Amino acid sequence: MPVTASYRAFVLERLQRALPDVRTRDMFGGVGFYAGATFFALIGNDVLYFKVDDHTRRDYEARGMRAFRPFGEGGEVMRYFEVPVEVIEDADTLRQWADAAVQVGRRSKQRPGKRAV
Repeated sequence: MPVTASYRAFVLERLQRALPDVRTRDMFGGVGFYAGATFFALIGNDVLYFKVDDHTRRDYEARGMRAFRPFGEGGEVMRYFEVPVEVIEDADTLRQWADAAVQVGRRSKQRPGKRAV
């Protein structure tokens, strides 16, 4: 899951404009994003993924976005979906989508044990 320094910097800059208190952490070759103590996004192979649940997933699927699969196409599906490039590039839309991902992250912390899509 390599991540280039330029893509990481680009995404971090965009997210810091959208949300307060965004920070990153290296993880398993990728990058994790936190808003405060809430994990809500990750980058793998220079693709940004936001955390989803049953309510937000449909927005991603409607745009043809794919789930994060850390072990390839035949592997486990995680509750993170690709963020469309046009969302990353539009500050207002990015703020809405990022805030929704943070809310999903906060809700999932309250319900331990739910990891499948």
